[in-house]
Amino acid sequence: MMKNIALVAGGYSGEYVISVQSAAVIEKNIDAALYTVYKIIITREGWNYTAPDGTVYAIDKNDFSLNIAGKKIVFDAVFIGIHGTPGEDGRLQGYFEMLDIPYTSCGMVTSALTFNKSYCNKVVAALDVVKVSRSAHIFRNKPYDTTAILQQLRLPVFVKPAEGGSSIGMSKVNKAEELEPAIIKAFKEDNQVLIEEFIKGTEVTCGMFFAKGQLHVLPLTEIRSTKEFFDYEAKYTPGITNEVTPAEIPEAAAEHIRTAGKELYHRLNCKGIVRADFILEEGTGNVYFLEINTMPGQSENSLVPQQVRAAGMTLQAFYGMLIEECLSNQ
Repeated sequence: MMKNIALVAGGYSGEYVISVQSAAVIEKNIDAALYTVYKIIITREGWNYTAPDGTVYAIDKNDFSLNIAGKKIVFDAVFIGIHGTPGEDGRLQGYFEMLDIPYTSCGMVTSALTFNKSYCNKVVAALDVVKVSRSAHIFRNKPYDTTAILQQLRLPVFVKPAEGGSSIGMSKVNKAEELEPAIIKAFKEDNQVLIEEFIKGTEVTCGMFFAKGQLHVLPLTEIRSTKEFFDYEAKYTPGITNEVTPAEIPEAAAEHIRTAGKELYHRLNCKGIVRADFILEEGTGNVYFLEINTMPGQSENSLVPQQVRAAGMTLQAFYGMLIEECLSNQ
């Protein structure tokens, strides 16, 4: 029997465009012989499905259903394709949990924790699985002292919104006088800002997903950016970054990263597809944690689709496994 799948996309953040691009790839690669997909675009103005004839139908938020031509459509599962709030920070997860509708991503608590880079860093540091760079966490409505921050941290530092993705609002600070402008820039995107010491090395990212009773680790990707760091432009502009999959790093380092990724996946209680990002420090070979992404990009230029193909899988098989896994836990 065909299953009704709601593919939610859009969201309230600056990652809206990337989310819509991801959703287009997901929708194209979900097996139409097994699932009927309804793409729901979520904005602050409304949660809407646009039918093939152009008619727009609003979601009934009381039970997350559609009424099309007098017929009520309910969903067997939700494929969450929103980057940022409310689809990656635990808000929609809590909503779907209350409605008892299965979904493809991490649970509410894990999503909320990992979405806040600063709080997540603290938990990961306490787990003692991998090294975490020293950092400071500041808030928009609370006083902070840039001089005191630079007494705690050594330059250069990265300044970024604590809650946000795609490197929007992020800066690399090399001089003391650059710190305040970078903080102001980050505060335009979020009420919390993370300032962390720069670790010189190679960025390596590890995609993982749980299906058929086991955790699958995708081939690692090595990030080689022509820019100073992997910012929004570098992530989404073809040609600026060379993304090498599988990563061309020593096997011992690769195994360390895979082991750390698996340990974090389990100990943070992740579900579905997750991408963990690390820095392999130059000279020492130490591995530092960067972040956990619980709704990694699925657009044509995104890392996870590259890793899926490198693993010898099709996106259709991959998305089918994610959907079936969340249905099996209902």
